Amino acid sequence: MTEPRRRRPADRRPGNIGAATLDYLGSRRNIWGCCFALAGAGLVLLGLAGRFWPVVVAGLYGVGALLAPPERIHLAVSHAEVETKQLTADLDALLDDVRASRRFPEDVLAKVNALADALRAVLARAETLTTSPDHLHVVSQMIRDYLPSGLEAYANLPRTYALTRRSERERSAHEELLSQLDLLATELDKIAEAVYRGDEQSLRDQGRFLRDRFGPSRLDL
Repeated sequence: MTEPRRRRPADRRPGNIGAATLDYLGSRRNIWGCCFALAGAGLVLLGLAGRFWPVVVAGLYGVGALLAPPERIHLAVSHAEVETKQLTADLDALLDDVRASRRFPEDVLAKVNALADALRAVLARAETLTTSPDHLHVVSQMIRDYLPSGLEAYANLPRTYALTRRSERERSAHEELLSQLDLLATELDKIAEAVYRGDEQSLRDQGRFLRDRFGPSRLDL
């Protein structure tokens, strides 16, 4: 009887190592270390580090990593996460219905999938999104009203009828649906830009805090 092959320790699996690396890159220790290292780079530019500048930069990174406050632990699920998780679940259910119906042509499916990807990206920033009730309301209506209403109306039409124009100046149902999807995508782009600006502002606020805490820096965002 052959000896069973030993499993690789969980913490050494490639997937776990990659996840741990990504976690560290986004951690406070790495962020603070990078800020201190950038200060060291400023010293290098000023000619104050001498020939040992790699040691100075690496040492300042280590100091920053050691001085970084501990990571915050979130045990409670915030209201923002509850709301956006439910919206994400509703979006996934809608996409399952759309794909299962087999009533939508490829160009419609492509636009719906692209819109869904953009919605997921916005929903992933729950805390920033929910600071703007208007933006959250529009995203919620897109998922629960605007998008399903247009798709449902189209799906209930015979395929030939949906693709046929009634007159030269009137769009077909197919063209009308594509136009509505484009309008939703345009509005979502505006919301996404506002959400990302909120993330950028948080980064700038953190930079101002570090400069106020540890002194002026020539390196500004």
